[in-house]
Amino acid sequence: MPESQYVLELKGITKIFPGVKALDRVQFQLKPGEVHALMGENGAGKSTFIKVITGVHKAEEGEMYLYGQKVDFKGPRDAQAAGIAAVYQHATSYPDLTVAENIFMGHEIIKRGIIQWRAMNEAANKLLKRMNADFEATAEMGTLSVAEQQIVEIAKALSTNAKIIILDEPTASLTKRESEELYRIVDQLREEGVSVIFISHRFEDMYRLASRVTVFRDSQYIGTYDVNEITNADLIKAMVGREISDLFPKPEVQIGKEMLKVEGLSRTGFFKDASFTVHAGEILGFTGLVGAGRTEVIESVCGITRPDAGKVYLEGREIHVRKPKDAMDLGIVLLPEDRQKEGLLMSWGLGRNVTLPIMGKYAKAGLNDEKKEREISKDLLEEVDTKAVDIFQPASSLSGGNQQKVVVAKALGQEMKVVIMDEPTKGVDVGAKAEIYSIMGDMARQGYAIILISSEMPEILGMADRIVVMCNGRITGILNRDEATQERILDLAMEKGSTTKGGAA
Repeated sequence: MPESQYVLELKGITKIFPGVKALDRVQFQLKPGEVHALMGENGAGKSTFIKVITGVHKAEEGEMYLYGQKVDFKGPRDAQAAGIAAVYQHATSYPDLTVAENIFMGHEIIKRGIIQWRAMNEAANKLLKRMNADFEATAEMGTLSVAEQQIVEIAKALSTNAKIIILDEPTASLTKRESEELYRIVDQLREEGVSVIFISHRFEDMYRLASRVTVFRDSQYIGTYDVNEITNADLIKAMVGREISDLFPKPEVQIGKEMLKVEGLSRTGFFKDASFTVHAGEILGFTGLVGAGRTEVIESVCGITRPDAGKVYLEGREIHVRKPKDAMDLGIVLLPEDRQKEGLLMSWGLGRNVTLPIMGKYAKAGLNDEKKEREISKDLLEEVDTKAVDIFQPASSLSGGNQQKVVVAKALGQEMKVVIMDEPTKGVDVGAKAEIYSIMGDMARQGYAIILISSEMPEILGMADRIVVMCNGRITGILNRDEATQERILDLAMEKGSTTKGGAA
């Protein structure tokens, strides 16, 4: 195919930061009206590559061609003027401004020095209608859901007449239904002739949308493949450089004594009559459709919210948890779903994040023992194999998988009996997932009782000894590992059938 038939082509792109080669002679080709997936582990160079395309970074070596013509962007405005726009995972919006103001930020409709508010609102509403949005241009951005904010970001890209749109992990924070709506929007963009680069860790995104996939690994280009012709196993090998023959390293563990027992736990409007147990060495899966009440039940167990009825027992003794610290003091530790907002202080160093819950234990006369703190945090971070320069490195500088490892290290520093992991591999690449599952297996071997809350069916089926399924605030079934199938779980998640086989006891 002649070069001029590519919408975008990059050859031999190299980008160097002090001490780090972020991109090493990578290449990429995008066809007209194509959805092209870009995949690789965290740290593979995908984000840097996107910033080169959008003019944020300038490559030291290599060439970029747009419609066959060589281009050299001096900054993001050049890329925008050339019809390239990026929609990032975390919306870069202004929550106190309206949707229209966000869409036209930086390229407002102005006549004779006056902003044309009516024209902007009308233009914004046309873009929103084009994407089937059910909110108006005058809505305040901060009142919208994550999915709705992403629609606004795509509308913003289209308002600049973008012909190439880059979507960076767009489904990471979306429900299945919201993801389906995003798929519909991407399909529509493709039909309108827009070319899309789709970055994702989720294989289902790639299979649903892309015709080709390019893989980066360790800052290098590995290959470009037709989606219909590459197997999962080959794609994983391309991404991580090795075969993950057993992605879910579930160890055979002798299940021990009952650690946690929940009886008839209810919270009006959220969940009703939740009863289950978890034993030492056991991984108890919690699943169901989004909004089923999984996280809400666990939050009541941990003291984040107060239940209206029910009892909780730890090692056979009834406990009364009124606040999260009560749960932590008893040995019930929650690893929250949103590690960046609730699990870590992103601007703090890794060491201080890890020791934060236990700092008082080794303080001397009310003063922090920094030497002891460094020793403990270093040992814990090494135990979970965190890839970091040193313990003073800020949490914000790590990949999603390594941030999750820091959250686990933080938990391991506490005196734990029950570990609750809420969506522990959300937004994490396939290699890091395998490492987190391995850590989970080690924790089970050590005798911790583990509750795994997850929306990912392979994760639940691969790691759980028993599976609690919820629907509309109620437990509709508890399945043993050997009887659980994807179909059976989905039936229970939609209340087509209910069972407590596998038992609450």
